[in-house]
Amino acid sequence: MSARQGAAGVFRVQSAEPATAECTTLSCDLAAVATEPGAVTALVVAGVVAFVALAYVRDAKADCRAERRRVLDERAAFEEFADCVSGLDPAPASSTASSFDGPAAAVRTVSAVDGRNGTGDDIRLRRVLAAYRDTVMSLPHYREEYDETIPDSLAAELGPDTAAALASNGTLSSGAQSALMRRSRRAADARSSLADAIGSEIDALSRYETDLTRVDRRRRRLLEHLDGVAGDRTDAAIDVWRRLDEIESECDRLAADRQRGLDDPPMAVDAPGGEGDRRSFHEYLYGPTEGPRYPVLAQIAEIAGQIRTDSDRVASRIAGIE
Repeated sequence: MSARQGAAGVFRVQSAEPATAECTTLSCDLAAVATEPGAVTALVVAGVVAFVALAYVRDAKADCRAERRRVLDERAAFEEFADCVSGLDPAPASSTASSFDGPAAAVRTVSAVDGRNGTGDDIRLRRVLAAYRDTVMSLPHYREEYDETIPDSLAAELGPDTAAALASNGTLSSGAQSALMRRSRRAADARSSLADAIGSEIDALSRYETDLTRVDRRRRRLLEHLDGVAGDRTDAAIDVWRRLDEIESECDRLAADRQRGLDDPPMAVDAPGGEGDRRSFHEYLYGPTEGPRYPVLAQIAEIAGQIRTDSDRVASRIAGIE
């Protein structure tokens, strides 16, 4: 199971502090922003308003879809491995040691997948290892992401006593066969749960993309409207300035909503290596990517920053008019 490390943190879209604590009127706010009223920057260049592309959210969706595909491939591989093991004939009980549901005996390396490197390894054991190699270990991303030997992967995915018991027995007992099938199907079920959680994250990203697209569209339409006003634009500019403040508050609301989701993730994810560590779900998804660790919050911050820039320019225009 792909594991991606990091720690969750709180991210808030900060509002600009007022210039003075006592000055709260519209005229005071506008005066604080307009440091050079004579140098009024045009809101629109050649009739085109700046567009926020929402690249962070869209890239995050693509990353999540790719990860979900890998998780589903792993689920299918574990199911196939369990089916392969179920089709093997276990060794007679008299020729095997205890199964690995109990304490493991002394360990030697299980490395003889083809039988050349081991002495006395039963053909059943070699078939188990070959089946694991040809299913789970054959996934295109598996060796690159995990870089494990077959025994290491068996231990990490199906329990540290797995390779130990197989090595100690040197064959496949009926108890070991049952445990291998049970643990493999459990690993497949864990992938199903993880794939569902990633699917929910993709849905959430789509909702934020829709909401942020709407926010950015409102921002651009306000500026386009102001640019199209003929004659005295003072009243229109003040109205646009106030509405920009309202949609910045919408960004704050979206950021708070996302933060609640980060604080209450759908699940934790096991760290690689089977050492019992648990990792944040969102860090598992976004920690190893090239994008920001918190893509939705980064996108909100980008849009909120653009809104504040536009608001400052409108305030400069009003100050210049007055």
